[in-house]
Order: sequence, then structure tokens, then C-alpha cells
Amino acid sequence: MNDKKEIREVRKAHRLDEERLANYLKAHLDNFSGSLNVRQFGYGQSNPTYLLEDLESGKSYVLRKKPPGKLLPSAHAVDREYRIIEALGKTDVPVPGVHLLCTDASVVGTPFYVMDQVTGRIFRSPIVPEAGDAAERAAIFDAMNATLARIHSVDWERLGLADYGKPGNYMARQTGRWSKQYRASQTEEIQSMEHLMDWLAANVPDDDTTTIVHGDFRLENMIVHPTEPRILAVLDWELSTLGHPLADLAYNCMGYHLPAGEKQRMGYMGIDFAATGIPTEAAYVDAYCRRTGRKEIPQWTFYIAFSLFRIAAIVQGVYKRGLDGNASASDAKTYGEMVKGLADVAWNLVEK
Repeated sequence: MNDKKEIREVRKAHRLDEERLANYLKAHLDNFSGSLNVRQFGYGQSNPTYLLEDLESGKSYVLRKKPPGKLLPSAHAVDREYRIIEALGKTDVPVPGVHLLCTDASVVGTPFYVMDQVTGRIFRSPIVPEAGDAAERAAIFDAMNATLARIHSVDWERLGLADYGKPGNYMARQTGRWSKQYRASQTEEIQSMEHLMDWLAANVPDDDTTTIVHGDFRLENMIVHPTEPRILAVLDWELSTLGHPLADLAYNCMGYHLPAGEKQRMGYMGIDFAATGIPTEAAYVDAYCRRTGRKEIPQWTFYIAFSLFRIAAIVQGVYKRGLDGNASASDAKTYGEMVKGLADVAWNLVEK
């Protein structure tokens, strides 16, 4: 949220009625002057994200909105993002401060919410080449691990989030949900995806632990302190719900099963863990287990395979929106080949 290289003019497909937005903010946002400058963040595959600058006060905010066009059922839920961030603001989970939720589509075309801009570092590459040394990199990964454990330790019932999802049977429901989402945006037949959907449905673990889950927990969705290995804010809560914590952990660990490299910006395979300071998968999982009091993780392969399958389904949705011309990311059309690659990795893990 403070990466100046990724702030640009608003894309044509995502332009807003800035005068109407300024008038709305003046009426609903405390101390807003009404003098507004709007730019767009270049990242964000799902919900267009904008930098709002109050030209008189100098204060900056971030606006997240649903994208334009026809959307998949239950996707792009900015109202859920707002609700969970507001609730977690009362806990030790680091999140931005939120100011307002607007469900009136007449203001900017779709519902949106406004939150604080948090100043810090966002690491786009999972191997964090910008880190000063191996010790700092190790500390950043440990802070990420601790943050995930915090999320999974939140008393969601006390926060009034008992209706934020359906406790229990999460993995079975998620397998069904993402199979349907994939079908809704499918553009070709991929054998490994077909095999995965069948295998996952037949091998759901019995463990029904329920916590808040982020749904897209990775380093890129966090703001790190400008100079310290400390997480200041976790972003992109669109996919959050009540669910199984190991789905979050496995998603966070997908990089151990994907190739490293700046081009892919995906994983850690082939890197020197000792030299980089990045923990091994076993060490990272062990640290999480110590923090959450979990003794073991049966069926770890299931959770990893599911996570790869789910991200493949999400990428397929981005690809389809790119073909339709309403994706948030300008490079969305290039995502098609990634779907098969992710599904192939997952199915190879299962077959082993």
C-alpha cells in the first residue's frame, strides 16, 4: 500500500466519478475536505484498489471496490472484507483501520470500502530479495508465521463472527465450491484438474477444527515495517471465512512445491535455505504447530494439493475475466498457462 512504483493513473475500465466520490466522502468520512486526487494500484487481480489523497489535509486512504461486469457468485465480497478487518481491529492481528463501507452502487459503480493507507514494505517476490541479509529474511518469515498463528487463535465467537461462515465440514465444502467456481470459468479441459477434483472429494480429512481463515495468506498480502521485520497489516481478506486453519497454512506453504524465480514470483524450490534465511517447509510448519499447540498434521499432502487446486481455480477465474475484458490486472490474459501448471504439480504430489 506504499509501493510508489505500483501507483498509476486509473485504468480506463476502472474509472470512477471522482466528483460524486468526493461529495460522498465529504459527507461520510470524518475531516475529509472534499478535495480529492484518485490513482490506482497496479496490483490486485480481484478487487480494484485505489489511492485516495485528500489534497488539503495531505491524508491518504485506500479504497477497495468490486470490479465492473458480470461476476461469479459470492466473489469479490468487499462487504465481507470490511466486516472482518473491522472485527480484527479489536485483536492483536495487524490490520489497517477501516472508515466506511458503501453498498450504494450509484456512487462509484459498485460497492466499496475505505481504509487507512499503511506505510511499509510489500514484498512481491516470495524469496524476498530486498531483505538486507539472511537473518532479516528469517525474521520476516517468522513474523509471518506468528501472524498466521494469531489469526487462527482469535476467538471468533466473542467477536460476533459466528455467522461469518459455517463451522465444520470446511474442506468438503471448499472442494465443492472451488470445483463449481472452476466450472463456471472453465475454458478448456485439463486432465490433472479433473483428477484432482475427484481425488479431493474422496479424501477429505476427518479433522473439523474451525478458526478464522484468511484464504489468501502469503507475504505479498502483508505490509512489513519500513525498517523492521514486523508485520504492520494483513491485506486482502476477500476470501476469509470460518474454516480449517490447515487450509491457510498449506496455502502459505505452497511455495515449497513451486519453482523459484523472479518471473514466476511463485516459490522456493531449488533455493539454498540456509544461505537465504528462508526456513524449510518442515521448520516453518513446526514453528506454526508450536505456536498453535498442534502436535501433528495428518494428511498434509491433501491440504497442499487442495491449496494448489484452489489457486488454479482462482487463476482460471482471473484468466476468464481477462478474456472478457474486465479483470483488475492488465496481464490477466497471460494466466491461462498457469492453471495447468498448478494442477499438474498438485496431481504429481498426490501420485507420489
